[in-house]
Amino acid sequence: MATADPDCLFCKIVAGDIPATVVAEDERTVSFMDINPATRGHALVIPRAHARDLHEIDTDDLKAVAAAAQRLAARQLERLGAAGVNLLNSNGAAAWQTVFHFHMHVIPRYEDDPLKLPWLPASGDMDDVAAAGAQLAR
Repeated sequence: MATADPDCLFCKIVAGDIPATVVAEDERTVSFMDINPATRGHALVIPRAHARDLHEIDTDDLKAVAAAAQRLAARQLERLGAAGVNLLNSNGAAAWQTVFHFHMHVIPRYEDDPLKLPWLPASGDMDDVAAAGAQLAR
């Protein structure tokens, strides 16, 4: 398994080469706001080490992503007033994976929100993405 892929968008975020609204990070993971949010506060959790998908991710990195997603989901409930949370991993193009670096979507759900899965990703309001990110950051 490679540590980083120079052509990978998410590896560039981990390296700091591409800006992102980072809301949490630790030695194994980085959590940041999705710029094509399904709902307000939608974020992604990724391993720092490049892994293309569920089949390539190191078991310890997968555990770390799950734990980081759990912590982030709790903050979405507490700080954004979400009523629930969807965790979603798309594994392979047929399952809607578009960035081939393992990632977990942490999607806050609100009473009466209109989201039907799968959502059709569309650019979010960047001011609102940043504001929700500020609420979720440690």
